[in-house]
Amino acid sequence: MIDLKLVRNETDFVKEKLATRGVEAAEIDELLAVDQKRRDLIVKSETMKATRNQVSDEISQLKRNKEDASDKITQMKQVSADIKAMDEQLTQIAEEVHDKASRLPNIPNDNVPVGLTEDGSVELRKWGDIPSFDFKPKSHWEIGEALGILDFERGAKVSGSRFLYYIGQGARLERALYNFFLDENEKAGFTEVLPPYMVNSASMFGTGQFPKFTEDVYSLKEADETLIPTAEVPLVNYYRDDVIDDEKLPVKFTALTPAFRSEAGSAGRDTRGLIRLHQFNKVEMVQFTKPDQSWDALEMMTNHAEDLLKKLGLAHHVITLTTSDMSFTAAMTHDLEVWLPYQDKYREISSCSNCTDFQARRAHIQYRDENGKLQYVHTLNGSGLAVGRTVAAILENYQNADGTVDIPAALQPYMGGQTKIVKE
Repeated sequence: MIDLKLVRNETDFVKEKLATRGVEAAEIDELLAVDQKRRDLIVKSETMKATRNQVSDEISQLKRNKEDASDKITQMKQVSADIKAMDEQLTQIAEEVHDKASRLPNIPNDNVPVGLTEDGSVELRKWGDIPSFDFKPKSHWEIGEALGILDFERGAKVSGSRFLYYIGQGARLERALYNFFLDENEKAGFTEVLPPYMVNSASMFGTGQFPKFTEDVYSLKEADETLIPTAEVPLVNYYRDDVIDDEKLPVKFTALTPAFRSEAGSAGRDTRGLIRLHQFNKVEMVQFTKPDQSWDALEMMTNHAEDLLKKLGLAHHVITLTTSDMSFTAAMTHDLEVWLPYQDKYREISSCSNCTDFQARRAHIQYRDENGKLQYVHTLNGSGLAVGRTVAAILENYQNADGTVDIPAALQPYMGGQTKIVKE
């Protein structure tokens, strides 16, 4: 959540920055108008309470002097009723201010390319040679189905579209990948966590999914529980309403979890294959840092996700997303896109974002600085990596003319020394 003091004191700056994210100036004006109404009401309420206290003292004095205080008592009964009504109104207005402020996205960093679409992202670097084949490369779903390791038909029968079964060597490949990712993340200083897969609405608010993106998730009708769209939610909320010990920072967490997404608005996009599923596995990285550490932490996390792809021998590039293409909570996002031969293009496989103090304000996550003053931490998140998309990249980049698929050297120890996936 944006600091409301910043919106009040640097209104033009906030309007200019959020305009690059598609926010109309009128939204900010509406927020400020309601906030001013709340502040005026607070002053009025406090003035009336001060008057009530003063007159109450006068009533006590009159009673001690055995004088008539009935007029003042009647007056104060009305004042008390007015104060109660005003406080109830103040509660409603405060909720309105909170709701309007919570729907504004994070302020983008000055180095983020400005754009109201995904066009205009900046390529930072590129790694690896685009593979060439002496045959027409197949799609990962064709390869997987021919090998008998991916079954989309039965996934659709049992659960619906955008679900599948991994079978045999397919399931083993997925398991090898997430174990490889977790081991590499641990080497990089991340503590492995096994978090809940369902969270309450306070947690979804803390990381920015609620109230604006409720249509993107699966929630249980009979309980305040939502299936996590990413491990970022339970990992960040681990410290919700907490003060982290200064000496613990930075804190680094990693977790393998399923991710559940409704993919609202994606009708007709990536309807086949592993790119856009309702349920998929992802290894997530989350960091909590002091404000002066977060930009270095973003580069560290991005570089680490790149190293995972390099160790798998997968060609990729790194881009910085435009102001409107990055997530609601991010101040800057670096996307890693892996090469998919069948599509003849790069596709996203990881997003690494610095959310600055945006999530920490929503979730009330703080630390004490060297002066003992409470400050908000900065939070960062990144995929390390999306497992299904990595499976897709391996199947397409390591495919052979005979339909088999070579296993990257880094994964062979996790596959019991197996070097090739063949039809069983």
